[in-house]
Amino acid sequence: MDIGVEISLYPLMGQPIPCIHEFINGLRSHGRFRVESNSMSTQVFGRYEDVFGLLQQELQAAFERLATQGHRAVFVMKVLGPLESV
Repeated sequence: MDIGVEISLYPLMGQPIPCIHEFINGLRSHGRFRVESNSMSTQVFGRYEDVFGLLQQELQAAFERLATQGHRAVFVMKVLGPLESV
């Protein structure tokens, strides 16, 4: 089953743009997913299991990067599915 997840990242301190770009680049680096970004959010499309595996990995990496700088962030996500194969 395929799904889409819309994600918005809100760093609570520091420079937000580099943090957001790092997160998006991490999502895109896997190459197996359709990743679309706009000024408000990023959407990731793919198989349910794979998308949640990707999110688990990339959310943890983002939180760890933020923690080394003494910062926090809020992720807001919406999940849409099931979708036709993407």
